[in-house]
Amino acid sequence: MQLSIDLNPKGYSVFLGRGDFSGLSRFTDLNGKILILTDDGVPVRHVKTVYEQCAGAEVMTVGKGEGAKSFPVFEDVCRKLLSCKFGRRDLLIAVGGGVIGDLGGFAASCYMRGIRFINMPTTSLSQIDSSIGGKTAINLDGVKNSIGTFYQPELVVADPEVLSTLPRRHLNNGLVEAVKAGLIGDAGLFSLFEETDDVYSRLDEIIYRSLCVKKRVVEQDEKEAGLRKILNFGHTIGHGVESVYGLSGLLHGEAVAVGMLPMIGDEGLRRRVRAVLQKIGVNPDMPYDADAVYEAITRDKKTHGAFISTIRVDCPGKARICEVETASLLTLLKGQGK
Repeated sequence: MQLSIDLNPKGYSVFLGRGDFSGLSRFTDLNGKILILTDDGVPVRHVKTVYEQCAGAEVMTVGKGEGAKSFPVFEDVCRKLLSCKFGRRDLLIAVGGGVIGDLGGFAASCYMRGIRFINMPTTSLSQIDSSIGGKTAINLDGVKNSIGTFYQPELVVADPEVLSTLPRRHLNNGLVEAVKAGLIGDAGLFSLFEETDDVYSRLDEIIYRSLCVKKRVVEQDEKEAGLRKILNFGHTIGHGVESVYGLSGLLHGEAVAVGMLPMIGDEGLRRRVRAVLQKIGVNPDMPYDADAVYEAITRDKKTHGAFISTIRVDCPGKARICEVETASLLTLLKGQGK
């Protein structure tokens, strides 16, 4: 399957198919210098599949986890590009999950004011969500994605076959973003989660439909001036939870699940969403320190003055943007957290 992300002045293609990792050379020009950026959590065979198609490529492996999204690691990547004398026509390929996609995209956007960038996501979270849309970022002082750019890849290759190496918890982590996509823009996708006993048997369809939701939003609002904010459903509180508990092992999707329920106004829908999240092995009722999470939220980029943008969903497939007083979130958090 192929999706075209139509942006002005330049869009790009997303190839979604089993075996597509081994077909990278069919999709783009692999001449010139190439740096393959990955982490030590990515199975070596996935990196090897890409490397064997890139004559003379350099491979740089960083430590896995959010710690890689830091200034020291970003500097290491840029030094590697500089030491190998990369120019603006050369290519960085990110092979990994959302962390590597964010780090690689940010380095590609900054080095020489922008070099070629290809994203090859290896996790459900990155295939379902973060690999498209052009957001790149690193973290600063424990605040997630506080330093970053909008920088679109020239190509995304998502191969669902590589997800077979993921532990079930990490697979479920990405499925949370698919539940989000259904709630904000595809009621049928949310129904799929409710009505299908074995959602894993529908994984390719779930990835495709989730990407279609994000494609429609990004094409209308690339730089998050308005509509694109709906993609942050569950993330206002979720990023705060992740900032506090992420380094102790909480995954991004698990934090987003916690952030979803308080932003659903209808009690009946809240019960349905809780049941779907529990079906995919995610606990949306994790206890947390409300004061610590609130402090993290006040440092979030979605905050402007005394107000913050929140995304509310009252029925599947429809989301609305609400500007609320930031202080009001503390009351909400104390009603949810323990």
